[in-house]
Amino acid sequence: MKTIVVVGGGITGLSAMHYMTRELQNKEVRFVLVEKNETLGGKMATHYENDFVMELGADSIVARHQSVAPLIEELALQDRVVYNGTGISYIYTQNELHAIPLESMYGIPMNETALMESTLVSEAGKQAALRDFTLPNDGRFTKESSIGEFLEYFLGKEIVQKQIAPVLSGIYSGDLYTLTLASTIPYLIDYKNEYGSIMKGYEANKEKFIHLSHNKFLSFENGLRELFDRLEQTLTNVEFLKGTAVTKLEQQGNRIIVHFNNHAPIEADDVILATPHTVAKKALGDARLSETFDALQTSSIITVYLGYDVDNDVLPAEGTGYIARNSDAVSCDACTWTSAKWPNTSKKGKLLLRLFYKKTNPKFSTLIDLSEAALADIAKRDVATSLGIEAIPTTVKVSKWTQQMPVYNLAHKQAVQQLERQMTEHYPNVTLAGCSYYGVGIGLCIANGKAVAEKIAAKY
Repeated sequence: MKTIVVVGGGITGLSAMHYMTRELQNKEVRFVLVEKNETLGGKMATHYENDFVMELGADSIVARHQSVAPLIEELALQDRVVYNGTGISYIYTQNELHAIPLESMYGIPMNETALMESTLVSEAGKQAALRDFTLPNDGRFTKESSIGEFLEYFLGKEIVQKQIAPVLSGIYSGDLYTLTLASTIPYLIDYKNEYGSIMKGYEANKEKFIHLSHNKFLSFENGLRELFDRLEQTLTNVEFLKGTAVTKLEQQGNRIIVHFNNHAPIEADDVILATPHTVAKKALGDARLSETFDALQTSSIITVYLGYDVDNDVLPAEGTGYIARNSDAVSCDACTWTSAKWPNTSKKGKLLLRLFYKKTNPKFSTLIDLSEAALADIAKRDVATSLGIEAIPTTVKVSKWTQQMPVYNLAHKQAVQQLERQMTEHYPNVTLAGCSYYGVGIGLCIANGKAVAEKIAAKY
């Protein structure tokens, strides 16, 4: 009997196992999924406390990704889906909340009207952004170019720094000038080349974006935990080794010996390493791969949930949160008004906020060493300063994700391609998968898991 081992019980590993068991349902195959934690989900973890639903990692799934709807339907979860509430996003700067114009995507104005409505950009900055309508690309930028350099060239430095960078850097956890268009918003170069203008491209596709904004993100009534519970329930022919860590992979002829910290070794015909690249590097323990693995970069983040026994109407009407920009008044990088954006997260309609503190923050090196109590105190002060809420929270949940957030810099694609070549040469039966390599979005991880499953299944 053939044996396939998937290491990592996050969304990539579980998606790979879901599709692989379907592809090989008529074959004699032993399926084993290994997860070092006692629960599945990886960096996606749902916490329940005091009638609040709190996502400690990603809080939602991009609904429009083509991999998402099929998986939800296959798991019969359609009736559990909830969508985000839409509203006004703000940037907190100079001790004030400034609304990002509604007809903007990632802070990028979709037309001249949205540009002129911005209270974040000066008149000179708006005039500089208008050159987008007349300045051609002429092959200067490609999808492998820096998105920061691309946007600054056509829209000007001011709007990038004051309105766009706070949004995009928050989403992709990196400096815009070291992130490529391909790894962030690749269609921007298409808009520029086809329409002669980024804003004209958005305007021409406006209906699509307005439609998508209403159901842009999805979750489930009781949070993302429902997705992982359902995946585990349906994988009835899979052996789950939870609370078990892989210590070493050993190539032995055409098979891989998988060693564990608390389980007998397993001989496998194929292994999928759906783990952070640092875990894969350690398990392989191969000096020939170390330099390439080390070229992949990561970032860190701290999040703090504060739940209050007050109603949501203490917040600005129709708001969903803010991003802080160069503010000495608060330490956070962003604050999501979770109970306003996701009503299902507060079963009694009380206020739930989530604050983010990122590695790019100049204060982060101090923050990362603080206790959870100290971080909670900082978060409370940030809320009092920015939103005027002085109430004492009834619920506090602090999470630290240290060096676990992938950053796709300009060298990322080249490093992944090099790793692929090295793995094919030295470990043809071991496949790397997951957000360390192929995309940080949940939809991308599902698609990656499916692609890996189909590739391996084709061998059997």
